[in-house]
Amino acid sequence: MRIGELSDRTGTSRRLLRYYEEQGLIVSTRCANGYRAYDEPTVDRVIQVRGLLDAGLPTRIIKQILPCLDKPRVIHFQDATPEMLSTLEVERDRMTQRINCLIRNRDAVAEYLDTVRETAAPQGRTALDTLDATTA
Repeated sequence: MRIGELSDRTGTSRRLLRYYEEQGLIVSTRCANGYRAYDEPTVDRVIQVRGLLDAGLPTRIIKQILPCLDKPRVIHFQDATPEMLSTLEVERDRMTQRINCLIRNRDAVAEYLDTVRETAAPQGRTALDTLDATTA
């Protein structure tokens, strides 16, 4: 597939896809006309990269751990330094904190929605229905 299709399928701009390629996070082949061509597994790879970036990992760390994310999972870190392992531990702990915060926020929103839906309004309508009717 060409870069435009990869962009559409992953929701990632073409500019970012070219950057990922420059950083060695994804690879492409070149067609006779010079256009980039990507294989199907690149869609999943881009989604993985975006998830890791969203989690706060820098591209230099992502590049090192991407081989570990392939299936079958083969872990091979010949160049793993104590500094890199420490960085990964800090990032893992930071991700855990963010996950816990997201869970708390999700639960609070769910509780709010349940409470709003349970609150009865006139004529058997919920407070949410009344709000929707007044803003329509």
